[in-house]
Amino acid sequence: MTVKLRIDTSQQGLRMVLKEYEEQALKVFWDDPQKEYTSKLVWDRVNQRLGLESISRASIINFLEDMVEMGVLSKRETTGKGGYRGIYSSKMDESELKKFIAETALEALMSNFPEETRQVCALFQ
Repeated sequence: MTVKLRIDTSQQGLRMVLKEYEEQALKVFWDDPQKEYTSKLVWDRVNQRLGLESISRASIINFLEDMVEMGVLSKRETTGKGGYRGIYSSKMDESELKKFIAETALEALMSNFPEETRQVCALFQ
């Protein structure tokens, strides 16, 4: 599976690869990792955390689906009023996601710049 990561080295922590609302969405899951969430509940909590700024429900749904595809979240479908809806749960905690990001970035660097990546990695040993 190819994972699309955009790394902004001017940012710190998870904000290097996630927008603020995306990080807040994942924190909803990490706050109570045993719980399952609908996209509406995640959307409500993210907008509550963002305060004056708000994000569209479509943006939350698209992000949650991307996280399912990447293996960060899992999803099961259930029927409800109006049709099917996704129920999401955490598959990776924050530490596991950070490791996944580091591995994904290093694999891409090794694939594209193997010699240079090895040289730079040797500096950190």
